[in-house]
Amino acid sequence: MSKQHQYRASISSVPKNTLQPLWSVMIPTYNCANYLRETLSSVLAQDPGADVMQIEVVDDHSTKDDPEAVVRELAGNRVSFYRQPQNVGHTKNFNTCLQRSRGKLIHILHGDDCVRQWFYVKMQQAFNDKPEVGAAFCRHIFINEQSHWQFISELLQPKSGLLNNWLEDIIVKQYIQTPSIVVRREVYESLGGFDSRFKFYYEDWEMWVRIATQYAVWYEVEPLAAYRLRSASNSGHSIRTGENMQDVRKGIEIVQSYLPNYLSHAIVNKLLNQNREHSALCALNTAQQMLSIGDVETVTNQIQEALKCSHSFTIIKLAVKLFLKKTVRQILKPVNTLIES
Repeated sequence: MSKQHQYRASISSVPKNTLQPLWSVMIPTYNCANYLRETLSSVLAQDPGADVMQIEVVDDHSTKDDPEAVVRELAGNRVSFYRQPQNVGHTKNFNTCLQRSRGKLIHILHGDDCVRQWFYVKMQQAFNDKPEVGAAFCRHIFINEQSHWQFISELLQPKSGLLNNWLEDIIVKQYIQTPSIVVRREVYESLGGFDSRFKFYYEDWEMWVRIATQYAVWYEVEPLAAYRLRSASNSGHSIRTGENMQDVRKGIEIVQSYLPNYLSHAIVNKLLNQNREHSALCALNTAQQMLSIGDVETVTNQIQEALKCSHSFTIIKLAVKLFLKKTVRQILKPVNTLIES
């Protein structure tokens, strides 16, 4: 086993005597049962039947709620439930989803996200039309904790179809949210599961890059999936600590080790430098938002991580500007408190 592959879970093929449905909708959860009802309802509304679609909730040993109770109340025995014996972290829980799946097409749907009508029909059509497609994803909607639309992901091309130069594009920027993508099971069997070196973030991007090195990818222009933004999630915690950006740098290092097998070193370095600058800009944008609500700890962590990610003139200039704003705000805070009192 190569050094790279030792961090990827092995995804075995489905035994020949096992009934293999077309779909496996695998729903990883952790302390999000209050959203699970909406998630399950969005899937069950499109349920073609147990012979065609496996639906299973895989819980990472939740401690604050009871997702199994939600499953039984809403779906009875139609939806399977598996609980990890102990908390294993979301990346390993994702891999458990892959290992427990039986379908030819796998959809990992976070327990707080949902799909819109026609998601499964449209995705199935993409795979039927283009046998060479290894994965298909759609435009998606970002929703808040109250399920209100916030914004829609950018339109990558005017019509649904195969993406051209997709490997180069996905290297530069994360365009995909996990609930919006479906992957053939045989792709995971060939490439392995999600890389265990990631703690909170970017393990999905590394997987989409890995897939793009060897398979065609289909894009559906209709926004048929919804990704929930919430502060209490794993991603919300990692943003506060800056660990999200640490995982970004880790991801860049990982893909840099194998991308020269598919693109020239010069192109790889150019694209990854663009990723570094884009990721650093995202961190500084986050810092700017957090500064407006007085979250100094998050501001500091995001500025520091942005500068570790990119040393471009643009990033340094924006980071210094934000740092000065933060410093002035901290100096004026006790003065404002005295005035108000």
